[in-house]
This record gives sequence, C-alpha cells and structure tokens, in this order.
Amino acid sequence: QCQLSGLWRNEQDSLMEISVVSSNGDFRGKYLTQVTLTGTCARASPLKGAQQQPSEGGWPTFAFTVHWDKFSNATTAFVGQCFVDTGGKETLTTMWMLREAVGSLQEDWKATR
Repeated sequence: QCQLSGLWRNEQDSLMEISVVSSNGDFRGKYLTQVTLTGTCARASPLKGAQQQPSEGGWPTFAFTVHWDKFSNATTAFVGQCFVDTGGKETLTTMWMLREAVGSLQEDWKATR
C-alpha cells in the first residue's frame, strides 16, 4: 500500500512534505521548489489536497494545490497516483498546471502552463 504522508523528492530536487492523511483523505503539507518562474529564491509554500481512498488492491489517486507563498504570484494544481514497485519503492506520478496572474483579459492566453 502506498502512503502519501512523508517527505518526497522529485527529479529537480524539489521537496514536498505531506502531513498525516486524514480518514476522509484530506491532507496538508509544504512544497519547496527548486524551479521558479522569476529565478528568485524559493521558500516552502503551503499545499492542500485530497486522496481518493483506493479500493482493495488499488493505488490511491490524489490532487493538491500549492500557493507559491511570498515569491510568486502563481498557483499550481497537481493530480496523480501513488504506486509501489516490486521492490517496495513508493513512487508518485503527477501532472501539473500552473496559473500565473496577468494584468488583463487580453493576456490570459499566456497565464497557464
């Protein structure tokens, strides 16, 4: 069984710490990115999410948002699934969408990555 709570590191050495996942699947944590839009020094940013409780034998799906606290005017939403390989290693696979604030409706086309 895959457990979301704990410390995770991705391919870019960003760190995510998820606190205990509640019985209804809600969780909170912090995300420290090594990749920024502005090139400025990142700080740990709060995250909030929910895990879909898997059926027996299934792997949990989850979603969370990160509000990039104090260094960027953007929010990112992640969705993914947790797996355990035959050696017991837990892996999260995710897709993300980042929304950066823009100054006008005409600039909306460049706000989402």
